[in-house]
This record gives sequence, C-alpha cells and structure tokens, in this order.
Amino acid sequence: MSILQVENLQKSFGATKVLDGISFTMEQGEVLSMIGSSGSGKTTLLRCLNFLERPDSGRILMGDEVLFDASDARTLRESEIRKKRLHFGLVFQNFNLFPQYTALQNVMLAKEHLAKERPDYKANKHRIHQEIEEQARDLLVQMGLKDRMQNHPHQLSGGQCQRVAIARALNLQPDILCFDEPTSALDPELTGEVLRVIRELADKNTTMIIVTHEMSFARDVASKVIFMDDGRICEMGTPQEVFENPQQARTKQFLSNYTSGR
Repeated sequence: MSILQVENLQKSFGATKVLDGISFTMEQGEVLSMIGSSGSGKTTLLRCLNFLERPDSGRILMGDEVLFDASDARTLRESEIRKKRLHFGLVFQNFNLFPQYTALQNVMLAKEHLAKERPDYKANKHRIHQEIEEQARDLLVQMGLKDRMQNHPHQLSGGQCQRVAIARALNLQPDILCFDEPTSALDPELTGEVLRVIRELADKNTTMIIVTHEMSFARDVASKVIFMDDGRICEMGTPQEVFENPQQARTKQFLSNYTSGR
C-alpha cells in the first residue's frame, strides 16, 4: 500500500490555475524529486500537502487515512489541520528559524508546544522536557552541529541554519520530509554540506519530497522524478527514465541545458 496518495489536486489563485489535476503515489522510503521551471506549481503542491494552502478539489491520503477531501474540507477545524500537518515536515528555502532562540531551542520549540497538549504534561513536565531536549541534541549532532547548539541563527552560516531547520522538521518524526529548494538561499560552497545531509537521510530510507533546481542531485538521490510544467505533471518515472529517455518534448527542452553540460 502506498504511504501517500494524491488524487487530482487542483488549485487556483484568482483566474490563475496553479495546480491542474495532480495525481501521484509514494511508497515508504521513496525519495521523490520534483523538477520544473519556476512557477510550474511545485512549491504550491508542497504547501497543499502541508496544509498551508487548501486545494480547490482532489484528495490526499496517508495510508488508509483521508487527510484531505475537498468535498468536505470546509468542516475541518484548525485543531484537526494541525494534527494532519504532523504527517509532513517542511524545510523552507529561507530556513524560517526564530532569531531570538538558539539552534537547540529552535529544534525543541514545536515539540514542546505539542507536549503541552498531553494529559500527563503537568505531572511529568520536567521529564518530558528532558526527553525533548535529548532528542533535539541527538538530531543536531546528526546534522554535524554538536558545537553550535547554543548559537543563535545570526551566529550560524546559511548551511548551518538549513541543517538546524532539517533537524527541527525531523524532530516531529513526520511520515514524509519535504524540502522546498533547500539550497536556493545558500552560497555555492555551502550547498554541498546541505545536500550531503539530505543524501544521508535518503540512505537511511527517509521518505522525502524534494523540490530542487539541482539537476545532478535530483538525478542521483531520487528513486522517482516528477517534471512539472504549467501546473501539470508533464513526466514521471525513475531518474533514468526521465533524465536519459524523456518522452515529452517539454521535458526534453527543459533538460537540454543539463544534458548538454554533463
């Protein structure tokens, strides 16, 4: 059974149709790279999956659970949306760290807020806080930030900030980790360190959706590639199928600069 099933998602902003019938599935441990020109709908799709936007029509299923069905979306309460959102972790282009908090506090913050909703929180507040801190520390060590936990974002490089953001997303243990152009705000010399972290996560069978303009990375790390154009999935397949033997003229055109430079 697929871990994620997206059925005929459509989304418009005014008269502009941004998503036009998006459908695909993902399996546990799969890495999906989404490529395409700016404005093709990739980021809007991620925002719909993370409930930052609501599709106009279509369904999103996680296993047997219907996370979103446009036919009854108006009945969703904000508390329900917050719970459904936990299935996905989103790493933004520009980190979105809280400047007033340390790296460690940034990673802990969301989980601490969630912990306050637990019925045993008041009785076990100290123990729960210690557990959350230990998990956050372990993740920052995994991200290569053992000596940077008490630094604030302004004291970190862009690559380090992005690794804190990855740790923050992982700390909520999402079913699918989503990246929206994770290296676009980085200098070229910092891009490699973030891509190495994502590659390590892929090696650990972390289920991921990666929106990227890094064609070599998309090709090497993904098990499935989607090429989007004008709000539609123009082509979908393995990296070998999409990059080496694209079937659509638009895909061939988009990839021509990449393939000619290899």
